[in-house]
Amino acid sequence: QVQLVESGGGSVQAGGSLRLSCAASGLRPKHIAWFRQSPGQLREGVAFIRADGDDTHYSDSVKGRFVISQDSAENTVYLQMNSLKPEDTAMYYCAADKRIGIPWTNFAGYDYWGQGTQVTVSS
Repeated sequence: QVQLVESGGGSVQAGGSLRLSCAASGLRPKHIAWFRQSPGQLREGVAFIRADGDDTHYSDSVKGRFVISQDSAENTVYLQMNSLKPEDTAMYYCAADKRIGIPWTNFAGYDYWGQGTQVTVSS
């Protein structure tokens, strides 16, 4: 079992920055991904990192603005979000342990989820 707790969300003006944290406890996750979901929208994969090699992936919508990183000693994954836009407004979730063969962007492929943290970007 893996327990995930997100933090760091909040309200910010367009162009600003936020850093989200995903603290894992229990078993050490093999992969961590950040997803986001706006009302009426599907959950969208934003960024992904492997625990054993720092292999990272990003969605096109955030590439160049968001950076995913990890602190293995703290068992925590971060999402640094820069140059935020109003369309980044969503509930952000971290997810752990993608099943083999499932694309990292597929929200159905993860076994563990946090409760989410809200990010609101105003224009």
